[in-house]
Formats: sequence, C-alpha cells, structure tokens
Amino acid sequence: MAMNSIGEFVLIIGDIHIPQRAASLPEQFRDLLMPGKMQHVICPGNVGSRESIEWLENLAAAKSQAHIVKGDCDEVQGLPETKVVQIHNFKIGIIHGHQVIPWGDMEALAAVQRQLDCDILVSGHTHQHSITQYDGKYFINPGSVTGAYSASNSNPRPSFILLGVQGDDILAFIYEMVEDEPEPNI
Repeated sequence: MAMNSIGEFVLIIGDIHIPQRAASLPEQFRDLLMPGKMQHVICPGNVGSRESIEWLENLAAAKSQAHIVKGDCDEVQGLPETKVVQIHNFKIGIIHGHQVIPWGDMEALAAVQRQLDCDILVSGHTHQHSITQYDGKYFINPGSVTGAYSASNSNPRPSFILLGVQGDDILAFIYEMVEDEPEPNI
C-alpha cells in the first residue's frame, strides 16, 4: 500500500453522468486522474455506465477499494443505495443524496449520518462541491466531475475532492475547473 507524507489518497468523485449528460471528463482532469495515484475511490453515484465504474475501479489501488453507490440516474445493476467504509480512523458513509429532502439540507444529511453511524458523510446530487462541518461531523459533496447539468444547479463547474488520510488526520483538496484550468483549493 503506497503511503505518502500526507497519508493515503482518497479520491471523492461523483455525478459523472457519462454518456447521458456529458461526453467525457474535462481533459485537464483526465491528466490528473490516472491509475496508480489513489489508494481509495469514493463515488456517491450517477456514474452513468459500466465503463465509468470500471474506470473508477482502475483508479483505486485495488478493485475492492473503489466504493460506489447508486445514484438516481444509474441503471447499472448491483450498486448499493448506501455504504459505510473504514479508512484509517474514519468511518465514511456514502449515499447519492437524492434520498435527502430537501436536497443538500444539513439537518436531513445529519439524520442520514446518524443512521449510518459515520464520522464523514459523502453525498452528491447537487452538483455543487462542499465540505461542511456540522454537529461535530463532516459532510463532503464532490460536485460533478464533468460539470453535468442538474435541476438544482444549471451551471455547475466540474470538480472533485482529494483527501490525504493518515490516522486521525485528514487534509482536503478541492479541484474545480476555473477558466479551463484545474485549480486546487486547500
């Protein structure tokens, strides 16, 4: 298992929607998201196709370290609605987010977090990236990696989140396309 000075890399990427709403990833992201760099991949759904699932599985250090849940637009069979994984000292819950009404509502997300009994809840659906601390827990939404159109966000910017996880420590990087260049926010 590859270890870096900031720990294991965990890619959080979602709302891909290829080929339904987007033809491909932004070219700049394709250059960053290459196999052999991430130990874990977490995807809160709407992958779009079996090919996208295989691509995500190839990004992770092992197929078993690609954690993908079913989004409201996913037709691929066999994806769970929710999942909880342990990465170092963190229990990470994963849902798509369409189950939470209103979409993105912190109280509703906190109820899911308590139900899944996790330290961090990863969700998508809004196509807007965010990292929020609420009631002593963390809530992460990677946005849409392709910038696909959404009913709740008609002009999303392509984005994903990369975590460095080691023991009790996490360092988060948000990558967002800004004028056709990927720009990390730390």
